[in-house]
Amino acid sequence: MKKFEIGKEYSMRSICNHDCIWTYTVTARTAQTITITDGKEVKKCRISKKASEYRDTETIFPLGQYSMAPMLSA
Repeated sequence: MKKFEIGKEYSMRSICNHDCIWTYTVTARTAQTITITDGKEVKKCRISKKASEYRDTETIFPLGQYSMAPMLSA
């Protein structure tokens, strides 16, 4: 399984608007959480076990978990 690495940048796109892109940098991690920043705000997100196992890569939901929520994957 691919894992998030400290110091690397990861991006995700909006499902509704392909031109909308969020970019985050991983600042810290534990076995179950990832701390990310977009330069303005720091967020701590729990790794989603179900989504991570399905995609075979660590996956988090930085903007919340709802029907069309963007996913950030390693």
